Amino acid sequence: MRKVFGICKCFYTENIFLKEFNIHVTYINKTQFLKDYSPILKELGCKCPKHIPEQIEEEVTRRKQLQGDSASRHKHIIQRYVPKNPSVYKLQPYCLQPALLELVTLAQRRDVTAAQLSARLRCLPQRVFALPLFTREFCRHLLEELRHFEASDMPKGRPNTMNNHGLLLDELGMNPEFFDVLRDEYIRPITAVLYPEYGGASLDSHRVFVVKYKLGEDEDLACHFDNAELSLNVALNEGYEGGELYLSHMAEGPATDDRVVYRHQVGVAALHRGQHLHGAMPIEDGERYNLIMWLRSSEVRNQRCPMCRRRPNILPVTFGTGDGFVQFTEDVCAAT
Repeated sequence: MRKVFGICKCFYTENIFLKEFNIHVTYINKTQFLKDYSPILKELGCKCPKHIPEQIEEEVTRRKQLQGDSASRHKHIIQRYVPKNPSVYKLQPYCLQPALLELVTLAQRRDVTAAQLSARLRCLPQRVFALPLFTREFCRHLLEELRHFEASDMPKGRPNTMNNHGLLLDELGMNPEFFDVLRDEYIRPITAVLYPEYGGASLDSHRVFVVKYKLGEDEDLACHFDNAELSLNVALNEGYEGGELYLSHMAEGPATDDRVVYRHQVGVAALHRGQHLHGAMPIEDGERYNLIMWLRSSEVRNQRCPMCRRRPNILPVTFGTGDGFVQFTEDVCAAT
């Protein structure tokens, strides 16, 4: 049998972000949308909701073209782009903090408990951990590479409609020898202990990208949850003001006004559950770069899509790992 990654069909109808009004909406058709959202949009200052469906339909079209566009950009980049720092494309010892290696060794002990492992970490409320990850040297080299790529004439895919100035690192070819290895050999042993009920031991795909915040560009990030079982958010630089990460309650949990504020440190990742509502406070000065890694377990999400909260209707993809859902199909070559 052959493993084929895919997306849930709800990607084309749900969780569509209207940045002007700071809300996510579901769009089945124009009639449904206007019935469900006209009163809400008017309360938010929209004078003519009937013009919004056209904007949404453009976004749906964009989503349907994402896989093909991403594959095309990746092919162009791999064939023509000359990296400034080729070393950042392969995971090497200098990339990782020694404290991470110690944590992995501890996590791999058969008798280790979550309490023993978390005792070695800076812990915030609601199972949020500060995980030592990258060295400062690696962060500096990676940031140099990303700025070099951004300045090039290469085609650039952006993370999503909430982050318009970041980069998709899978399109640069960084997955096979860096992020796949990071996930399987270093992250999964730790998450298996800390988050067993969220697929921590069965992470088999991810989405990795860099976001950038700067005055006049993306300045903050609305409260949301991730399409992931677990999330890593690691700072790549310092020298900016504001932009702290904040976390609220779980998406399906009791609403609360309480917030956990996480202040970034270079090379240290905030590790949290994907359904933990969070956002970024406004940046006040400078530029902030963060690497985001959405960690996914097909074993978990194949049972229930975290976005539509139903059993997923899986559509296969031909490039990358889609949204981490999996189908198994008969390998025709093997069968013959």
